[in-house]
Amino acid sequence: MQERVGALDVELSSFSLSTPEPEPINGLEVGFQTEQICLHKIKAVLREIIERGDVDDRTLVVVSDTLVEDPDDIMIPLGKPSDPLLAASMLIRLSGRRHRVWSSSGIIYPFFENGMIRFQGGRGARIWTDCSIVEFSIIDEGKLEELVGSESWLGKSGGYDLAGEAAEIAKLVEGEEITVLGFSPRAIEEVISRVSNSKQT
Repeated sequence: MQERVGALDVELSSFSLSTPEPEPINGLEVGFQTEQICLHKIKAVLREIIERGDVDDRTLVVVSDTLVEDPDDIMIPLGKPSDPLLAASMLIRLSGRRHRVWSSSGIIYPFFENGMIRFQGGRGARIWTDCSIVEFSIIDEGKLEELVGSESWLGKSGGYDLAGEAAEIAKLVEGEEITVLGFSPRAIEEVISRVSNSKQT
């Protein structure tokens, strides 16, 4: 995201929510779950940040969620592994195969327009959901130990980071890299458009 909006001369900041996000579950389409978790985060931001007055009326707030879809079943999400054993299990599941990565990004605006989700206080939000396809080469035992031992799986859906330790064994075959890294490209383009237009007026 920083690379795409860096030329706009805007101030970017990030924060973590104290509200726990819902755990993904089996039995619902992974793309749908990603969007629902993103909506949950939007509501949490409104409750935790905006209603406390921590952002001004010119600020756009972006929230995102990413899930990896099981290679064989669109109803099975591979979320963030909680321990090394689960991380290894996910990597083995993805080894030598293609899978979808879903990212939903929501923008919270300091105003409401038609087509937005309306929230209290006159704010609105939109959500965009995109997916990309990633292919893994076969992960041998040594590489698996390296990936798990590096703890690069921490906080990463599917147990890997395309821009990090997994770059040697994972390649993007369809869609955009930014989707795999955690953002809907259409949401980022919306941020760029809104900021650019505001600077021209």
